[in-house]
Amino acid sequence: MFVFKAAVVGAGTMGGEIAQVIASAGIPVVLKDVEQRFVDQGLEKARSVTEGQLGGLVGKGKITQEQADAQAQEIVGRIAGTTEYDGFGDVDLVVEAVPERMEIKQAVFAELDLVCPGHALLTSNTSSLSITEMGEATSRPDRVVGFHFFYPASMMRLIEVIYGEDTSDETVQTASNFAQQIRKQPIRCGEVPGFVVNRILNSAASEIWRVQDDEGLDVKEVDRVVQESKATPMGPFFLADLLGLDTVLHVAEHLEQSYGDRFFVSPAMRDLVAAGDLGQKTGKGFYEHG
Repeated sequence: MFVFKAAVVGAGTMGGEIAQVIASAGIPVVLKDVEQRFVDQGLEKARSVTEGQLGGLVGKGKITQEQADAQAQEIVGRIAGTTEYDGFGDVDLVVEAVPERMEIKQAVFAELDLVCPGHALLTSNTSSLSITEMGEATSRPDRVVGFHFFYPASMMRLIEVIYGEDTSDETVQTASNFAQQIRKQPIRCGEVPGFVVNRILNSAASEIWRVQDDEGLDVKEVDRVVQESKATPMGPFFLADLLGLDTVLHVAEHLEQSYGDRFFVSPAMRDLVAAGDLGQKTGKGFYEHG
């Protein structure tokens, strides 16, 4: 099955960029959220990412500013913002990108099951939750599949295609083909806690969190050492701020519950989340953000 039109539910940290990635591949996309201000933020994110990408091409002399302006207008023009399910009646694939809570995701999937055509794939950008449980909220569990982007979605090429107990081989293949259609590299994996990337990433990050907590180290100094070692582009505490501390904490706790003490959860992160300091999206986390 070929995807001629897509939709994204959730215009938050990832949703706007996911819509931009799809639109940049020439595919019309509907971007939905529960309030217009969230939709507007997602559209603005898509616009700024597009302008940044095209501005880079202008700087390299590959296109003119006039061409960049025309292309930006065309790309952003493919994204239709809405607070309702307008435009979902003829989509071929939906990416759910709402907060990482199973009850929220199941509610969204139940709604999508009613408003989307029977052939449409319902995919989730979840970083750790059960695809099988999401599918149980629908009448089409064979067409429910994980489709996990990485931050920032506009730059990171990898997508995890995660199959649940009921996901059909055809659905996995269609999702993998769509990933390539939007210029991403899919990897397929089964439904295990953390999937592939977060299981690897958190196993390393949790050891750094453990040492920082045990020795009372300054998180910025830890990040500086990690970055200067060139082990990763940025330190784990700054990365957690960018991703959203609530999301990172949820994944960390899920992995600890699943695999035991070998996955450590940062007490400092728990304290920040409890205080409502969630990183970049609230302006404060391990770091202050402008």
